[in-house]
Amino acid sequence: MTVQKKVEPDPKGQVVATVKLKKIGNSAGVILPRDVMARLRLSVGDTFYATLTPEGGIRLTPYDPDFERAMEVARRGMKIYRNALAELAK
Repeated sequence: MTVQKKVEPDPKGQVVATVKLKKIGNSAGVILPRDVMARLRLSVGDTFYATLTPEGGIRLTPYDPDFERAMEVARRGMKIYRNALAELAK
């Protein structure tokens, strides 16, 4: 299991970069500038996730929101059953 870190948002919610949609073969792709990839801690070949925001925009993030929700449930369970888990670990 890999540890995924959240990316700190731009404090002012301002535009970080402008990207263009480009034709790549029979498909279309978005070319991310190097500074955006560095901010998201991404490298070529990495997987990242696009989610829709309530405002109608798209949020790009390097962590899986479903994984984050599952980990929150697991953390709650580990907190509730801490003693039982400690006994099982012996």
